[in-house]
Amino acid sequence: VQLQASGGGTVQTGGSLRLSCGASVRTSIPYVMGWFRQAPGKEREFVGTVTSGGTSKYTDSVKGRFTISRDNAQITVSLQMNSLKPEDTTVYYCAAGKRSQYTFSAYHRPSLYDSWGQGTLVTVSS
Repeated sequence: VQLQASGGGTVQTGGSLRLSCGASVRTSIPYVMGWFRQAPGKEREFVGTVTSGGTSKYTDSVKGRFTISRDNAQITVSLQMNSLKPEDTTVYYCAAGKRSQYTFSAYHRPSLYDSWGQGTLVTVSS
């Protein structure tokens, strides 16, 4: 699956942004589609993910502020980010993964995702 992300930008603290990501070519429906973020010099960090059945999970720091959703027919995933904080500033990546030997609880690991979009920069100014 080739993914293309969009929607990054600059917003003030407390503001909102919506990131979108879609498959560039028609493909089978991924088991999971999610979002990660990565600051310079740091490891890629899990943000949230959602299964094809609609089950989702988030990292603790974004719970209650970010909402992930997907459209299986269009093979797209979105990340609605509200109440943004300066510490949310970084590059965000969408990703898709297949079913594996691991349960859904393991899908915070970047290694379980085999398709990645290009990053989109989110900047939250104080």
